[in-house]
Amino acid sequence: LCACKAVCTLNVSQKCMTNTAAFLSELNKESPSEYAVLMYDALGKLGSDVEGGNVNRPGSLRECLSVQTPDFSGQYCQIFLKQESVQYFVGICVPDSCDEMEVQTLVIYDIFQQGDFSLIPPVPSLLLPDPTQGIFMTQCLSNNTPVDLSAVICLFVCSALVALPIIATLCVALMKWKRGREITPGVDSTLPSNPNQYGAFLINGSPDHSRECCVLQENNQTQDNNTNKDKDVYKTSCLLSCLEAFSLQVSSVGQLSTGSCCYSSLNGIRILSLLWIISGHTAQLSSWNNLDNDKRWKETVENNPLYVFAFSGPVYLAVDTFLLLGGLLSAKSLLGSIQRSDDELSLSLVARFLFRRFKRIQPLHLFIVCLTIGLFSVVQRGAFWFIAEDEIISCKKYWWSNLLLINNLFTITDICAPWTWYLSLDFQFYVTTPLFIFLYRLNKCVLIGVAIVLLLVSSLISALLTAFLHLPVHQPTTLSHESYFQYYYNKPYTRYSPYLLGILAGIYMTTKKEPLLKQQWQAAVGWLCSLAVMALLVGLAYILREVPPQPSLWHALYQGLHRSLWALAVTWIILACEEGYGGFVDKMLSLGVWAPLSNISFACYLIHPVLIILYNGKQETPIHYTDLNFFYLFIGHTVLTLVIGYVLTLLIEKPYLVLKRKNG
Repeated sequence: LCACKAVCTLNVSQKCMTNTAAFLSELNKESPSEYAVLMYDALGKLGSDVEGGNVNRPGSLRECLSVQTPDFSGQYCQIFLKQESVQYFVGICVPDSCDEMEVQTLVIYDIFQQGDFSLIPPVPSLLLPDPTQGIFMTQCLSNNTPVDLSAVICLFVCSALVALPIIATLCVALMKWKRGREITPGVDSTLPSNPNQYGAFLINGSPDHSRECCVLQENNQTQDNNTNKDKDVYKTSCLLSCLEAFSLQVSSVGQLSTGSCCYSSLNGIRILSLLWIISGHTAQLSSWNNLDNDKRWKETVENNPLYVFAFSGPVYLAVDTFLLLGGLLSAKSLLGSIQRSDDELSLSLVARFLFRRFKRIQPLHLFIVCLTIGLFSVVQRGAFWFIAEDEIISCKKYWWSNLLLINNLFTITDICAPWTWYLSLDFQFYVTTPLFIFLYRLNKCVLIGVAIVLLLVSSLISALLTAFLHLPVHQPTTLSHESYFQYYYNKPYTRYSPYLLGILAGIYMTTKKEPLLKQQWQAAVGWLCSLAVMALLVGLAYILREVPPQPSLWHALYQGLHRSLWALAVTWIILACEEGYGGFVDKMLSLGVWAPLSNISFACYLIHPVLIILYNGKQETPIHYTDLNFFYLFIGHTVLTLVIGYVLTLLIEKPYLVLKRKNG
């Protein structure tokens, strides 16, 4: 009674209190009502293996939401508690007449305490000596998922971006069918008589004949700009050109090709790195909240180098591999553009170089941002919806940082679609490529000097941050080390080394006059050193996994040097393969199967965390870690990622690349 009075003074509604009291009173009857039995059965209860990490009690969300009475419906709420150093949540079923703050008040004042029995009991003192529970958050899920204006707009944008290629495909198919039925060429007066004026794909069936269409139309217009007919032809031609660019008839051409234009080993390196990242995200995103034996997972994975595909330290060396490849290809691309521009590095050339990159990544990137807001807002939530909910909040608040490609400057907990920090970092580094190409053309010694200084500065900053902030040498499995994300993990001043080494490698490999390797023993020494360095870096991630309470020289050295050393080792592999000393490694990395997968790798990288978060968030019970379970999860996520990645490449990414070529 005293508790009820205290609750009433804290603005708990009469209806909430009445319905809750009715539910609790039913539990004390010999034959309680069916709805009360369902609500009680839906409550989260303590399970076995608490010592192994099974502390969350999700209960049954679906059973709770199935409750219907004349006065109220069932509402599933999660009470987030802390007992000693252990944090966990308990799922409870309460009347939907109570809001989140009222539910939290009811819990604080022990309204769910029935005599000596509590519906939210603490972990027994046998397992945790201190029975005191601290409540720090309450979250309620309902049958009706609220959808605000931002979610509606994002769903509309995503739908429009997907619908546009489909409509363009139908239009192109219709026009090809119409031309096929024409008895005499040129009968259709609505189409230009010159095939080159409206896109050769509609006639020739091959994108190879489709050149800078709109530019050609401008030339044609200057020649025949005296008549309205020519203007109409020009407008029709550009419209047809754009339809081509967005049609599947064009975007699908070459996607499954097994050929490679240059550096064939890069395809294998890119895809193997992507698979490594998918395996890491599969394990890491699940281990944060979803495991019922997370302590045993940590004991297994963190102590055994055989789990190199799941332990976060080695896994995210694959990101440094991507940075290396990005630097190498950016240097090669710019040098090629300079060669095609009469060997002149001009401001306009640099502007086009950067703008092409912006257009390359932003359509699909922003589509993923919109998809995150829209899809996560309408999908029926699960008991482990925490990460998805955080994504919705972050994206609605910080979407503009993704647009400007600066989201990596935020701490990772505030980033919309956190995995996209890499795109911002990559673009920021991409901006520096023209500077190094300029220095290379100016004076090679100056280039080497500047590069050495920047490498030393980046390594020194990483080492000092690790020493003075007591940072781990790998990405933590939990978010407990906030300084790691806030000051180190996704910041340009700590991650520049691999990209810079990639730029230098790209300059060398594009401009070299003769092979670097001339004898077998040189290749043998190079391979021995490269593989030894890679093995050492992976092994040290396990040896140095514990964070010391005082500054550690070894942790600082590892943090400062390991990304550069890894990039150098991968650079050797690329160079050896290109110069004919790759052996079976080159054959494996240059397999034709990697080429079509490499074509969709960008879309796969962006979409795979969405699928993992959706899968984890929709779970109603914890995931039990075993090697077999996680292997199947990895295979499932990978296959679905490849399928959806292929679709997104055709519908979203590729059309803008084709349109870019058509417009110069």
